[in-house]
Amino acid sequence: MSFKQFIKALNEKSTEGDLIKTIAYSIFTSALTIAILYFLILKNIESFIPKYGFNLFFILLSYSLIIPAIKQVRSYKEFPCMSGMMVGMTLGMISSFLPGFYLASTNGMFVGGFFGSLLGMIIGGWNGKCCGIMGLMEGIMAGFMGGLMGAMTAFMLLNDHLKIAAIIVFAVCSIIIISLNYMIFKESSHLERKEKETQLLTITLSFLLTIITAWVMIFGPRSEIFN
Repeated sequence: MSFKQFIKALNEKSTEGDLIKTIAYSIFTSALTIAILYFLILKNIESFIPKYGFNLFFILLSYSLIIPAIKQVRSYKEFPCMSGMMVGMTLGMISSFLPGFYLASTNGMFVGGFFGSLLGMIIGGWNGKCCGIMGLMEGIMAGFMGGLMGAMTAFMLLNDHLKIAAIIVFAVCSIIIISLNYMIFKESSHLERKEKETQLLTITLSFLLTIITAWVMIFGPRSEIFN
């Protein structure tokens, strides 16, 4: 299966055809949630947008790439060992590194590192188990390490073009996630779709992750350097 066939499949009624729709649903849900929170609570926080807007925007945009990949994995449910390990490792690493990076940029390395690690271990293990214990282990290991590495990277760049680095990090991770989408398409396009879900999972995950992330970023503990 060539990459051109993958691009073509994005416009068809298939698992891959749901990817663009899922991204749109995720972005809309996160934006609506933040808008409601802003008018209820966040508008009263001093300098909310200058302090948190940039990093919150990118972390929610990151979720809109991660959630479609989760949905794509769930559509096929079972993968060969090597493919499943790659699924666990990639989703574990990306879903921990990005939140870890952006939260460390506002709250410090401890909060960013361990929030990212916890989220990455959950998502990586949950999706990696599609091939059994090896994928589960790979997802948990990648999640644990990715969160700490993302936070450490952000903390090291606090006084050295952090926002430019944040854009570069997002761009590279986006390429990795799109490559994972293509790999799953290439490995599984000949298989029957086992799970035909609505967008309820997308909406639920986007809403919960937005609420939790915004609360941790704004009201959670932070390093003394940010006080």
